Amino acid sequence: MRSISLFFRSITRSLVLVCVFMLAGVCVTYAQDAAAGAAIFKQKCTACHALNKAVVGPALAGIDTKYDEAFLIKWIKNAPSFIASGDPKAVAAGQYSPAMMSAFPELSDDDIKNIIAYVKVGDPKPAAGTAEAGAAAAEGSGGISNFMIFGLLAVIIIAFIVIVVLNRVVSTLERVMLQKQGILVEEEEHKPTDKFAGLKKLSKNKKFIMFIVLLLIITLGSAGWKGMWETGVHTGYQPVQPIKFSHQLHAGLNKIDCQYCHSGAFTSKNASIPSLNVCMNCHNYVTASEKYAGKTSPEIQKIYQALDYNETTKQYGNNTKPVEWIRIHNLPDLAYFNHSQHVSVAGIECQKCHGPIQTMQEVYQYSPLTMKWCINCHKETEVNHKDNPYYDRLIAAHDKLKKGEKVSAAVLGGLECSKCHY
Repeated sequence: MRSISLFFRSITRSLVLVCVFMLAGVCVTYAQDAAAGAAIFKQKCTACHALNKAVVGPALAGIDTKYDEAFLIKWIKNAPSFIASGDPKAVAAGQYSPAMMSAFPELSDDDIKNIIAYVKVGDPKPAAGTAEAGAAAAEGSGGISNFMIFGLLAVIIIAFIVIVVLNRVVSTLERVMLQKQGILVEEEEHKPTDKFAGLKKLSKNKKFIMFIVLLLIITLGSAGWKGMWETGVHTGYQPVQPIKFSHQLHAGLNKIDCQYCHSGAFTSKNASIPSLNVCMNCHNYVTASEKYAGKTSPEIQKIYQALDYNETTKQYGNNTKPVEWIRIHNLPDLAYFNHSQHVSVAGIECQKCHGPIQTMQEVYQYSPLTMKWCINCHKETEVNHKDNPYYDRLIAAHDKLKKGEKVSAAVLGGLECSKCHY
């Protein structure tokens, strides 16, 4: 009996260990699925859906408890076809909103499962101080600050007061010394009719003249230095755009992810300005008419006019005109900046460079975008080298060099297209 007890005890320990490892694996897989689902959700779904509030479509928090996974997969892949099949649940779901659910046949079953996993867990709470840190970095990395200018003026004023006081003290001491030597010192009589007697006296004072000249040199030199330092720096630049697009409304209030409109920031050098077709994903139905006595918002009408869109017939014409947006953030040709390298690889948030964009009614240049500002950011930003194939290859190449083995330029990334073509 004792041997049987020991046998079951050993089996129990093994089963517990296996369960622990399986649970850990499931948790890791689940976290990865949720992260992947978050990326897909922000790219494909945020125009019409949010987790905790209705937009064009319903709020999606708890949708996994209302519909099973198989239903959601069919619905997301091709909702119009699913409704046309006559499925009662699909027909009922299609009646929620006047806007027809878009079809996403390009999404695999695993992609949709990842989206469902993300909807279950939601967004993580943002780390405190992210936007504040970006603001501090932007403010602290400029050229000559106003504090420096006012500090210099304060030093000059204090120096002037000290010179005046010392001049009075020296005059008094000279008079006392002359009186001790028995020399009579006559006090100068000021003519009451001469209003400029004091100025005339100061004009003959070499110390005062020297101080004025020094003051002019310092003031003009500081103004010239500040002007040269800020040449080409357009902090605060806020042009009037042809359409008043509010980031505060779209990114702040409606919480539309930056990636939905500026998808290029995650995949290419340029963030790219979205085409008006992206706007029409929502503004086919959202017209803001409640603010304009039942009529479409004037700014949304500008979109319709540019696309030659008839909101009554829902048809597009052939007389389209591009919207001439005015560029705000503009780097010189000598500077190369790649959005995807900073956003996708380094994981830097848009607010780090563009400031609290979700609070801006009209966008302006938040950061100075100077070389010093970029260098300071590069000094502070830590490189995440864990599980990164690039750094793994780099370390392997260094190990080969230490052993005296041959290392070609191709091993160090010399065959990458972007090394020569950008």
